[in-house]
Amino acid sequence: MWWFVAQKTGVSASNMMDFMGFGSYKTVWGWFQKLRRAMVRPGRDKLSGIVEVDETFIGGKEIGYGKQGRGTETKTLVVVATECIGRQIGRVRFRCIDGATAENLVPFIQDNVSQGSTVITDGWKGYKSLPLKEDGKTDGYIHEVKTISGSGSQAHELLPHVHMVDSLLKRWLIGTHQGKVSPKYLPYYLDEFAFRFNQKVSTYRGKLFYRLILQAIEIGHVNKNEIVGKST
Repeated sequence: MWWFVAQKTGVSASNMMDFMGFGSYKTVWGWFQKLRRAMVRPGRDKLSGIVEVDETFIGGKEIGYGKQGRGTETKTLVVVATECIGRQIGRVRFRCIDGATAENLVPFIQDNVSQGSTVITDGWKGYKSLPLKEDGKTDGYIHEVKTISGSGSQAHELLPHVHMVDSLLKRWLIGTHQGKVSPKYLPYYLDEFAFRFNQKVSTYRGKLFYRLILQAIEIGHVNKNEIVGKST
């Protein structure tokens, strides 16, 4: 499993099965799903500073656990938050949502971005109820709106950091996983991408595996039924 972490772009279950000579795709797929569930550190720090937030659609298929066969082609709406450090991209966060409503977007920001940070969004109405930081208040956000309509600029020009992350994410899903990721398991692939992206400057890949093992111990055992959603 060290090889799963050591590869900067990761590896698909089918490629690992072929490379290591395993006889069962299900076994390797199950191991990878367990590792992905350990990639979110409990109590991790929130994003801070200047943070761009936007939504993107992701679609794909995957051969799942259990019955062999492909799911239907679908699109999943994902909200993305990206730290902006000058022209550089800092840490990232993702969440699958069922609609770009204030009920989905505002809690995502509150869960993943520190109070007092500057949140940059487009002019979508779903962000209008974001609690604002005003004089004398200790909570809330500084909300900077970049309206695309009438600006003469494209979305990727107004929100360059988050759109770059969107592009890298989709390229990773297509390149490493051949786009074969079903909506049911997409949140855990997003966790893997965030884990790898947020550790992109690490020069010691072995330490990443060590950190992942520590996090796996902290979150505890995940059994097969929890992964595939079966009742015990």
